[in-house]
Amino acid sequence: QVQLVESGGGLVQAGGSLRLSCAASGSIFSINVMGWYRQAPGKERELVAAISSGGSTFYADSVKGRFTISRDNAKNTQDLQMNSLKPEDTAMYYCAASSDYAYALASNVFDYWGQGTQVTVSS
Repeated sequence: QVQLVESGGGLVQAGGSLRLSCAASGSIFSINVMGWYRQAPGKERELVAAISSGGSTFYADSVKGRFTISRDNAKNTQDLQMNSLKPEDTAMYYCAASSDYAYALASNVFDYWGQGTQVTVSS
């Protein structure tokens, strides 16, 4: 099993920045891809960004150029730097991890999930 713990959410004004962090523990040898999902009330869950252990990245079109995902394989952590935040970025953000990068992105299925951290962007 893998445990994921997020931190760094909060309230920020539009145009501001936040940095989310996720720490993984447990059977971390099984992890290849780590990513961030978000879900706003009444909306479907959306994969925001993902990164493989080799550094390959994916970004949703809605966040390209504003969000940056990074990863420290030695520390088993990943971060999501969010700049130029918009009210529509308001959501619960979840850290996720899985063993297969290509499969996870193609199927939108991740094996492990954190509890989530709230991001609220005021206008």
